[in-house]
Amino acid sequence: MEEKENTRLLVLETLLEVEKRNIFVKDALHKQLFQKQFLSKQERAFISRMVEGVTEYQIRLDYVIDIFSKTKVEKCKSVIRCVLRMGVYQMLYMDGVPDETACDECVKLAKKKGFYNLAGFVNGVLRNVARNKETIEYPKREDDFLRYLSITYSMPVWLVKEMVDWYGGKAAENMLEAFVMPADLTIRINENKILKEALKAKLSEKQIVVREGNYVEEALHLEHINYVKRLPGFKEGEFFIQDESSMLLYHLSGAETFCKSVWKKDQRIHILELCAAPGGKCTHFAEKLGDRAQIVARDLTKSKVSFIDENIARLGLHNIETDVKDALIFDEGMREWADVVIADLPCSGLGIIAKKNDIKYHISKEQLIELSNLQRTILTNASAYVKPGGILLYSTCTINPEENIENAKWFLEHFDFLEEPVKELLPEKLRDSVQGKNMVQLLPGIHKCDGFFIAKFRKK
Repeated sequence: MEEKENTRLLVLETLLEVEKRNIFVKDALHKQLFQKQFLSKQERAFISRMVEGVTEYQIRLDYVIDIFSKTKVEKCKSVIRCVLRMGVYQMLYMDGVPDETACDECVKLAKKKGFYNLAGFVNGVLRNVARNKETIEYPKREDDFLRYLSITYSMPVWLVKEMVDWYGGKAAENMLEAFVMPADLTIRINENKILKEALKAKLSEKQIVVREGNYVEEALHLEHINYVKRLPGFKEGEFFIQDESSMLLYHLSGAETFCKSVWKKDQRIHILELCAAPGGKCTHFAEKLGDRAQIVARDLTKSKVSFIDENIARLGLHNIETDVKDALIFDEGMREWADVVIADLPCSGLGIIAKKNDIKYHISKEQLIELSNLQRTILTNASAYVKPGGILLYSTCTINPEENIENAKWFLEHFDFLEEPVKELLPEKLRDSVQGKNMVQLLPGIHKCDGFFIAKFRKK
């Protein structure tokens, strides 16, 4: 596969932007592709794969470079470091790119960026890798299990150790393997606008591979998608991008039961979502419940709330009110207002590394503790917004027990709530994920979805 030099230059510039500004790859990639609307589908796919691949396998790539380079990766200038990673990634993971092409193009990139004096260094390292790539010695499982997992799956050693401590070696390796597998795009059908079969047909007409959801009826999986806004039905609001694990919140909430049997027909149930952006959960409830529910969705900043508003408008919903509010600050006006409170709280995001593969480079052990404490503050406020007899749903997209099970146990010890059973509300295939009576811990590689946690409480 032959790619234009300027396409590789865009890859390099995106990687440098990530490194310079310490931002997430998805954000840098979105900005780059948005600015380059003229690129073909193939070029966009090449750029996305290169940028995401180099980032995902950074630890493994650096291990290989350090074997063949006298100057260690961390001592290289950022341009040379990124160029070397690009070259080694193409040699190890892109069969369609000849090693010679990968090497030559990386040398050109170094020169294009003004590093003529280091072009020979780049050429020497990459040609050395190309000659010896089949005989590279990687860490062995039996010698150092943690280092083996770290280099094999390109995960920081400290985080590998945490995962093994949390779930054991076998489950940890299953999760690490799932993190580096290509992730499908999961969408939730907006049943108010289109029927499932009609949307499937619409997507299939564009040669998009569509699969049924694994657990949730309104879910579909789409393969090999690199630009979501161009999908048929997106602008029309016929679907929302959301993982099945997150869709489960509605099905576990019991909101339908509230509507049918607890409240009178001329009353609406009140639903409050904290930290609601981009609006997946509140819009799911709004689609399902319609005018039977009055929903308030809040988040910290105007930009986040604007994002929710955009999605509400695109989906054609009219029963959600949005507001800019800090969940850490208690709002007395909402005391015991809600029948259902959704607290999908800020977390480490360790359950969604397959879709946001550089999370592992942005988190630290100290931050895990800080996030756990922050969640407790928000849960304290959330507890007061629930009516007596109402439901609190606490969720995160992480696999860290301190942010999940430990906080759920802490909540029960400190607040006047009961465990609300969830097992019978789950699809049978997920019932092995139940912890105690009221908690669900989904794990990548074990369950066919993101890593996700849900705890359900009922106020006394």
